[in-house]
Amino acid sequence: MPVGSEISEHTVRDEDIGSIIVVVATDAPLIPTQLKRVARRVSLGLGRNGSFASDGSGDIFIAFSTANPGVKGAKGVHQLTMLPNQRLNPIFLATVQATEEAVVNAMVAAKTMKGITTTRSSACPTIVCARVLKKYNRLVK
Repeated sequence: MPVGSEISEHTVRDEDIGSIIVVVATDAPLIPTQLKRVARRVSLGLGRNGSFASDGSGDIFIAFSTANPGVKGAKGVHQLTMLPNQRLNPIFLATVQATEEAVVNAMVAAKTMKGITTTRSSACPTIVCARVLKKYNRLVK
């Protein structure tokens, strides 16, 4: 959705600049290789909002699980639980959807900011944003 292009009173940057850090937290019992796979799905959620991870982008995506407390650290053999890979699809979908929603929520909640120089980052006017989301069938009422 070209939200920036639809808001005529705000300047749209010619270049995609900036970075994003996304942290995915779950209580699902996942092992590190599965968490890496979950973290890779974040980019799909960003892509749904129009991001394409430009050359200068320094995006960071991490995922962790709160399941299996106490497994790391002590020596010896530990028991742990994990989901089989065949049951990860709902977690992948939830990651994509939660990332997409978090970006939209951040846009709506953002306030105009001024930097130490003449840099200014304008808040997204929520009424205009809602109109654009509706125009592109992304807002269901």
